Amino acid sequence: NYSKESIFSQLPESLASRAGMYIRTEAKDAFVQMKEAAKKDGVRLRIISAARNFSHQKRIWEAKWNGSRQVGGKNLRQVIPNEKARAIEILKYSSMPGTSRHHWGTDIDINSLSPSYFESGKGKKEYEWLRDNAHEFGFCQVYSEKGKDRSSGYEEEKWHWSYMPIASEFLSFYLSHVK
Repeated sequence: NYSKESIFSQLPESLASRAGMYIRTEAKDAFVQMKEAAKKDGVRLRIISAARNFSHQKRIWEAKWNGSRQVGGKNLRQVIPNEKARAIEILKYSSMPGTSRHHWGTDIDINSLSPSYFESGKGKKEYEWLRDNAHEFGFCQVYSEKGKDRSSGYEEEKWHWSYMPIASEFLSFYLSHVK
């Protein structure tokens, strides 16, 4: 329950697309600075998803699994009846409950969850600004384009940004303790 943890802050409406979202306070403060810098350059940034507990991530996963939430415009339960294949398709963008970086309170989704949103117009401008400037505020796009430097894992997510001063500590711990 993020609301009961002193290291978390609830996001005000000025930063978030909906009420009730939480993030680590240090990450929120860095996002505020980044949002203000982006605004000066004519770019609007808004958090659309932040910290997620196990139950929240489970609801996302199960909705994609049972078809009540479409993936790429498709009901996966109908188009991928094979359970292993369906799980692999969901894993392209969504972590299993208990493994999401959003559990840490350091990772946020910004402006849209649609890859096509960031391909043109204001979405492209927002992504280019983030790509060029987010590091100055401690944020990193952890699910970048796949290629020679990143051949596996989640698909590219231009909306997913991680506050690395804290997230890097959690990732280091995870990599050394989870086999």
